[in-house]
Amino acid sequence: MELKLKDLRYLVAVADLRHFGRAAARCFVSQPTLSAQLKKLEQSLGVQLIERTPNNVSLTTAGEEIVARARRILEASDEVVTLARSQRDPLAGRLRVALLPTIGPYLLPHVAPVVRRSLPRLQLRLYEYQTAPLLEKLHAGELDVGILALPVELAGLESRELYREAFLVALPERHALAARDTVRVADLKGETLLLLEEGHCLRDQALEVCSRAGVRDAQDFRATSLETLRQMVATGAGVTLLPQLAVRGAYRSARGVVLRPFTRPTPVRHIGAVWRKSSARHAAIDALCELIAEHAQ
Repeated sequence: MELKLKDLRYLVAVADLRHFGRAAARCFVSQPTLSAQLKKLEQSLGVQLIERTPNNVSLTTAGEEIVARARRILEASDEVVTLARSQRDPLAGRLRVALLPTIGPYLLPHVAPVVRRSLPRLQLRLYEYQTAPLLEKLHAGELDVGILALPVELAGLESRELYREAFLVALPERHALAARDTVRVADLKGETLLLLEEGHCLRDQALEVCSRAGVRDAQDFRATSLETLRQMVATGAGVTLLPQLAVRGAYRSARGVVLRPFTRPTPVRHIGAVWRKSSARHAAIDALCELIAEHAQ
């Protein structure tokens, strides 16, 4: 039998969305067309792939295993097309870039205008994910490059450090430490540390920095963003650590919050790029990395 890539794309879309209508919309075909093609695929393979009920769409065991392999086939086929295009013009076309929520909003204003000027034929598709889903989508071929905090597990991936970003301590404006020009990590002993929710690597980094100083984690509070952390500090609920890019501009004078640098050795986080070793977009990724490394700080 002959497998068709479009049928595999239909199957993967159903696996992702668990809905025939939304899967058809993603694939730009009608629902009857998608459903009929998947029926033909099952008949050709001689095995049921999808369990269909009025209110639920799920994959059979065979369907799950075949979808996993279909993803790899589709990734390889996309790489073939991308490689051919990149050979014609390696700095043109689409580049799918994902950034951490604690990086993207603060880095992009500095580098996006430069990228548009320096790489005008490169079309950046920007996404925002936490570390785990970012790496998962990178491995699955849904992204070309991720900008995140290093180190991470690099099985099948390559990485490059782009810049180092110092942490500052954010204090309520009436806090005793606000009168100092710099703060030692040890000065935070006994303070309540406000943190992001589970899944944010910045949470783990802040805990690592403060663990030796006896700082208390605020167990009843988990923030979804750096802006929430900043507002909670302003209320006097505790202190937090913020990366340097996140405190530039208007945020530096946020009402109710005082920002102080740490004494040396200053705690930092390492920001880098990761991409698949098999990627056909090395030239575009290298060019993007050079611009980020040059203009991030």
